[in-house]
Amino acid sequence: MRFADHDPLNRTRFPIDEWALVETEFGEADMGRTETIFAVGNGYLGLRGNVEEGRDGHMHGTFVNGFHETWPIRHAEEAFGFARVGQTIVNAPDAKVIRLYVDDEPLVLTVAELLSYERRLDFRLGALSRSIVWRTPSGKRVLITSRRMVSFTDRHLAVLDYEVEMLDADAAVTISSQILNRQDGRDEYRSGVPEAIGSFDPRKAEMFNERVMQPRVKRAEGGRYMLGYQTTNSGMTIAVGAEHQIATENQFSESSSIGDDLAKHIYRVHAKQGQPIRVTKTISYHTARTVPTRELVDRCDRTLDRAAELGVAELFAQQRSWLDDFWARADVEVQGQAAIQQATRWNLFQLAQATARTDGDGVAAKGVSGSGYGGHYFWDTEVYVLPFLSYTAPVVARNVLRFRQRMLPAARARALELNQLGALFPWRTINGQESSAYYAAGTAQYHIDADISYALNQYVRATGDQDFLARGAIDILVETARMWEDLGFWRSNADDVFHIHGVTGPDEYTTVVNDNLYTNVMARANLAAAASAVDDLQVLDPAAYDRLVERLSVTPAEVAGWRRAAAHMHIPFDEQLGIHPQDSAFLQKELWDLEATPEDRRPLLLHYHPLVIYRFQVLKQADVVLALYLQGDRFSTEAKRANFEYYDPLTTGDSTLSAVVQSIIASEVGYHELAMRYFRSALFVDLADLHNNTADGVHVASTGGVWSALVSGFGGFRDHNGVFTFDPRLPDGWQRLTFRVTLRGTRLRVDLTPDAISFAVEDGIEARVRVRGAEVVVSTGSDVSVPLDGQGPRLYGAPTMRDVTGSRRADGSLLTASIPTLSLDVDEADSAIQMD
Repeated sequence: MRFADHDPLNRTRFPIDEWALVETEFGEADMGRTETIFAVGNGYLGLRGNVEEGRDGHMHGTFVNGFHETWPIRHAEEAFGFARVGQTIVNAPDAKVIRLYVDDEPLVLTVAELLSYERRLDFRLGALSRSIVWRTPSGKRVLITSRRMVSFTDRHLAVLDYEVEMLDADAAVTISSQILNRQDGRDEYRSGVPEAIGSFDPRKAEMFNERVMQPRVKRAEGGRYMLGYQTTNSGMTIAVGAEHQIATENQFSESSSIGDDLAKHIYRVHAKQGQPIRVTKTISYHTARTVPTRELVDRCDRTLDRAAELGVAELFAQQRSWLDDFWARADVEVQGQAAIQQATRWNLFQLAQATARTDGDGVAAKGVSGSGYGGHYFWDTEVYVLPFLSYTAPVVARNVLRFRQRMLPAARARALELNQLGALFPWRTINGQESSAYYAAGTAQYHIDADISYALNQYVRATGDQDFLARGAIDILVETARMWEDLGFWRSNADDVFHIHGVTGPDEYTTVVNDNLYTNVMARANLAAAASAVDDLQVLDPAAYDRLVERLSVTPAEVAGWRRAAAHMHIPFDEQLGIHPQDSAFLQKELWDLEATPEDRRPLLLHYHPLVIYRFQVLKQADVVLALYLQGDRFSTEAKRANFEYYDPLTTGDSTLSAVVQSIIASEVGYHELAMRYFRSALFVDLADLHNNTADGVHVASTGGVWSALVSGFGGFRDHNGVFTFDPRLPDGWQRLTFRVTLRGTRLRVDLTPDAISFAVEDGIEARVRVRGAEVVVSTGSDVSVPLDGQGPRLYGAPTMRDVTGSRRADGSLLTASIPTLSLDVDEADSAIQMD
């Protein structure tokens, strides 16, 4: 695990501003990182933080959610049911390019003499601005300021301002505004079968060796340009339009040119000292799966027409208004911790940029900030991002869940292909088809069905939106429950227990196992929730129930079967160690010596064959520990502590999904210092590039996990079976933590200090919660404060391999030193937990 025990940022270059990310020195060595952390987007359209001048860069990226190319997956050895079609996000035509020449000398930041430099991503304005003073080779000083934003109020719109002013001399200034179609950040325009570029890294997107986008439309009228394309294999269409305006007192002329892959609008200006030149560029992107390109061009025209009618000032005002509302719902305030506050708001802002205008599309692992993981959607969304959305932006949460609902037909087809009833959602996808070529760490992760069902149930509990289920979302619960009942089996020779074999849990360093604890626990919840939802629908909305029965042929006997499977689900437990084995064979493996593993051999997946990793007790990410969090009401405090102490030293943290969960459970079981270390590592994972792959895009799931670590970890917020509870644990040295959660239409502000937790209704009427077992009712105008008498046990240090003794050696014998003696109260944990 890469810990960030201290502020890992260079504060000379990145000074602290609680409402912005600021850079005061241009850096060439880490352009990939800064292009990502200064990206702007709205969930549909994303512009990487490349310099406007469009020359040097790690990846000149412009990404549209869901706009992808397909390609045939070629397996070295084939087998039935392997994924056949790969999907990769396409780097869209780049409309943010504005090239500058002063006396025919180009501005190239990597070689330019910069007398001053500042770049600012403002979390309240939703805009990226830059101001530099450039001294040209002839000694003339030029002030260049720019501003760009991707609109939260119009998902298809972006705006760029670019202003040039000669400070101490006249000059000939040329500004060339362009739409440039370059693929994968390069000037080649490629597609077809992916090619291997550089060293192996499955986290990166594929690159292509043939042309991706076929030209379909090119049009120039005045200062407005349109380029349209259709992808070679997937058949998707895209149109991009740009319109230009200039404001200056200087004399100027303008010209244009357009080709298949390059449109230019060029201003030639006789620039006088002290007379600025401002070019405003409004940009529109539209994409579709089947709509002809010419229709998308018409849509771009309408978007640009609206922008022209409103004017740039109004567009930026609307952006500020949207974000005012966002922060009123979603802000988390950490009083007295300026660096943490800044990083927290950067993470929350990334959630807005990844989700706000998905409008029925999924949330990719990198949002629209980069090409990492090929632009695919994973379980990350449901487990790490949906909690934030359900409690702060329920409309967006509903849209994201509707995307999964629309994928049901493809999920049914995939289940049938794998000889299962019901539906099996793809492990990684863009278009609904499975795109994971390595089934052991991909398709075998059946738990994605339970993760999606978990997020759906959480949304309904948070919002009370039973109508969403009645209108068809309940089909997700029914079809996933059918899959689990069909996948599992009964072993009745000496007991009556339901088992699930041949699956992979969240930990991708242990694959295709029997009775994975996480999978079984989540499948149990999925089965029980489906049964309850069908029963509730029959009572609350008989007409909708009748439609469900007609649509899916659900029977009372089938529902009873789900409930029985849930009640008798096998939950592995080792009585000697007092822990839940990750799977039926996990404790029989040799321990991996992480302390002796060189840092340059991590992450393990890039340096060891999978078979090597699979033979050991070693985890890529929290697996059992994640189950303890998501299904926390089904385990006792003692069981949580014992499991955390066992698995924490075995966890590499090679996945950014891990630290946030480890922080939450460490906080709950008493390892408060360790919880803070994990939290800081998640908080700065992208800002400080702690995993050395921020260049590929923001780790969106981790940003969602940061919210959960604050709200559920330190704030102690839980929702089990619709009961909202708080058991807070404020970190040492923190003066106050303030956050908001929207519970069934009422926005509740929660203020946590070392001595008390207080509640106030900011919007709505009333909320009912429980604080450490005591019920609290909060009404409009009636704030409530509850004293806190300590935070439970405080355990110092962190579990180590010495604490994890009791594991088996390579020869199968048990290590004899003891772990802390635990008293497991089975009734308190869950009467359904089976101890074998």
